[in-house]
Amino acid sequence: MTELEIGINKVEGAIKKMNVDPALCRGEKVGQYNMVQGSVTIWIDVWNIDRENRAYFQVMSFIMSVNNVQNKSALFEELLTINDGLYNVAFTLYDNAIWLKTIREVHGLDEDEVVAQIRRIGNYGDKYDDYLKQKYDVTYTTLEQNRAEGKPPQ
Repeated sequence: MTELEIGINKVEGAIKKMNVDPALCRGEKVGQYNMVQGSVTIWIDVWNIDRENRAYFQVMSFIMSVNNVQNKSALFEELLTINDGLYNVAFTLYDNAIWLKTIREVHGLDEDEVVAQIRRIGNYGDKYDDYLKQKYDVTYTTLEQNRAEGKPPQ
């Protein structure tokens, strides 16, 4: 069995431990999965980097775009401060967006660690996405504001 196959088996086993059918979470490509926790979508990836001859496991969640942030330096400073208190995950900037992610090699990975990483990304993401958008995104409106104005939530 390849390292990629081992990683996929660990992820699927972990998703089952969370009482979810992995078939319902599978993405378009082999090794891709999607789950939802609270207000965030969690992307789970297992893939092989041929030039390194190893497979990687990643869990990430989109937090917010920075397109409508006026005070980016304050946002980035706060993200660095928050990162210091997070366990084994971090905020990152990619493609003009803030993401919360964790990544590691598949080698030595076990199902309990996969469960912990999925839950960690979900919990932290759900905790910080609305907080950061409300504080820094000048276009953000709350669910209550949308309901009062008859708009669907963002």
